[in-house]
Amino acid sequence: MIAIYDVCVTGSNAYLLSGELATLLSGRYVEIKMLPLSFAEYISSFHDKTNLPGKYRSYLANSSFPYTLELDKAKDIRAYLDGIYTSVVLKDVVKRKKIADVSALESVIRFMFDNIGNMSSAKKIADSLTSGGRKISVHTVESYLSALCDSFILYKAGRYDIKGKQYLKTGEKYYIADIGLRYYLLGARKADMGRSLENVIYLELLRRGYEVRIGKTGSAEVDFIAVNERGIEYYQVALTVRDENTLARELKPLDDISDHNPKFLLTMDEDPDASHNGIRQVYALNWLLT
Repeated sequence: MIAIYDVCVTGSNAYLLSGELATLLSGRYVEIKMLPLSFAEYISSFHDKTNLPGKYRSYLANSSFPYTLELDKAKDIRAYLDGIYTSVVLKDVVKRKKIADVSALESVIRFMFDNIGNMSSAKKIADSLTSGGRKISVHTVESYLSALCDSFILYKAGRYDIKGKQYLKTGEKYYIADIGLRYYLLGARKADMGRSLENVIYLELLRRGYEVRIGKTGSAEVDFIAVNERGIEYYQVALTVRDENTLARELKPLDDISDHNPKFLLTMDEDPDASHNGIRQVYALNWLLT
């Protein structure tokens, strides 16, 4: 499931949204936030560890929820994802947050699933949906986004000005818990493989215990600033950088950072690791398996 807590409440398990433990339980408790399978965990279920690109495509399309590994047929996987979407994404969120307009919520969900890795704001979303014929207020969008983040369907990454060393109030990005749900809801869109990779990298950084931010350096953007107790790392994510102009464009934001913290360029190019003025270029699937 997207967010499951085993909670001892009158002998039963309960599905809780973020923040509900403190309301439900008094005294001390441990909150364990869970994500679907990492790519490394997904690969570990196969005896044959070859054809990583093919398995990665299955990881995206067939979902990273563990139970899908037990399902052989696409229609069964789709039925399972339909159950998750209907029960968790709709019924639980609608019931817990007392949402009256389910159709409007679905419109926001579709918009967010379609715009993973894009800068978003409640006003931009409201304006876009209103122009498309779905009138919705900024306040309502804000409420829905909060509900979707509380249910761990969406993850919000704020922006940070690297040179100015300050958090920014606007320009946040959102990522989703499972790309398979995106395929289920929107269909396969090959043009979005780059943003799907960015989503996978973001979730992997969370799994590895990092606080993840979007970086701003001048007018350029660094995909991820990953922070933990050991320090800071910078990540740029691109589907391919075999074109020289694309490589230069992706390296520039990292080059513009004056500190000496580790910097990585992760791509789907199956090339040997390389170094560009101290920036490590790494095949993303190898990085995911490290």
